[in-house]
Amino acid sequence: MDYVNHPDFWIGLVKIIWINIILSGDNAVVIALAARSLSPEQQRKAIMFGSGAAVVLRILLTVVAAKLLELSFLQIVGGCLLLWIGLQLLTSHDEEEGAGKGTGTMMAAIRTILIADLVMSLDNVIAVAAAAGGNMLLLILGLAISIPLVVFGSTLMIKLMERFPVIVILGAGLIGWVGGETIMNDKLLHGFVAANPALHYLAAAAGAALVVGLGLWLQKRNTAPAH
Repeated sequence: MDYVNHPDFWIGLVKIIWINIILSGDNAVVIALAARSLSPEQQRKAIMFGSGAAVVLRILLTVVAAKLLELSFLQIVGGCLLLWIGLQLLTSHDEEEGAGKGTGTMMAAIRTILIADLVMSLDNVIAVAAAAGGNMLLLILGLAISIPLVVFGSTLMIKLMERFPVIVILGAGLIGWVGGETIMNDKLLHGFVAANPALHYLAAAAGAALVVGLGLWLQKRNTAPAH
């Protein structure tokens, strides 16, 4: 434990906290979208369990992330899964508003949080692991400290979504953007994307447009009066 007294330990910890501050934004959006239909008490539980489980998942994922990223098609599948999650979170909004608060299930919300975080964390955990420099205590401490950051961000996002419903659409668009980026990061497409760098941003924009456009169309179709 002598390394705790070494300046490099604390510098590494600050790096990890800063990385998690930067990367916690999209996680907070996913958690807020997944938990917004729950009752206030269930919201708090879903945010705590979802955030804590996501951090534990990220610690475990750090061990295998580098190997996973070498597999072709993995990020393509993960990106498509994120597009589907974004679409589901957006299209369920009107149904939940119509049925009233508390109609969602906490386990369903936590499941959505974990699946989305699993996909989005593949690249993120590599940055955290690099900052930890192989020190597992440093990695666990840094990620544990990130829990209140995600919890605070998620709680704030839920309040903002209740006051400004357009944030729900923007949040779903963000998930679509990350989904498009994830697809382009797949090993199978590395050479193609390297030769055409603009494709990375075009795919991200297309993912956001797909989730928002298709989601709003499905909302309109589901709420249209029957003839």
